[in-house]
Amino acid sequence: MGPDMGRRQTMTEPTGADASDRVGEAAGSHWFEAIADHLGPAYLRYSFTKGTVREVDEVVALLALEPGMRVLDVGCGPGRHAHELARRGIAVHGVDVSRTFIDLAHRGAPPGATFGVMDARAMTFDAEFDAAICLCQGAFGLMRANGDDERVLAGIARSLRPGGGLVLSAFNAYFAVKYHLEAEFDADSGVARETTTVRDADGAGAEFPMWTGCYTPRELRLLCAGAGMEVRSITSVEPGDYRGAPPTVESPEYLVVAFLTPSRREGAP
Repeated sequence: MGPDMGRRQTMTEPTGADASDRVGEAAGSHWFEAIADHLGPAYLRYSFTKGTVREVDEVVALLALEPGMRVLDVGCGPGRHAHELARRGIAVHGVDVSRTFIDLAHRGAPPGATFGVMDARAMTFDAEFDAAICLCQGAFGLMRANGDDERVLAGIARSLRPGGGLVLSAFNAYFAVKYHLEAEFDADSGVARETTTVRDADGAGAEFPMWTGCYTPRELRLLCAGAGMEVRSITSVEPGDYRGAPPTVESPEYLVVAFLTPSRREGAP
């Protein structure tokens, strides 16, 4: 959900949502929180947020979503994807580490969309959802510590019911090396760091450091396998256009479609 990327009927909240506020506020340690606080509603002015309907069209098709299903939106931001899914009769629970973004997501939320503050590294859901989305660098790819993205994926896998699917976007490491000329790319960690100017709702700018985890398709397959998920496809995409093409070095993002493997729920190692 990074701003440099041109960059988540009322139902009862899932079991894990009871602790969501405590987890998110107690952590208080994610660098993106300060950016979200400064951005506020201005986040939705960025061009990369304007293709929500088209993105959701593809997500619904890729995951075969139908009205009545339950979806977890990890790193939901101000809730743009969750709102659109709920308008289609799909029950969605969105989580984000930013209290500011969760407050925005609550505003005007259609029936079926619920939200809670939660650090994606500490999700406690257990087989509660038919599918999950993690889009526009919603938590995954915004971690600096080694192993944090693995924790996010493990939490997502644990949240899914048998056969549950995931659609996840990730920054393309090849694209970052080739085109992010103002960012410092650490080849050892695969993390790009840059300082960017972010403008709030009044147009006031402030500079913030940003860290972005970047991945190759092979790495994404290995990470998903480690979380007990089988990758069905990885495609090259851009914000607002998730129709996809074979992976290339020329697209800013990859879109991963993966499904929970049966052994994950059978307790097999």
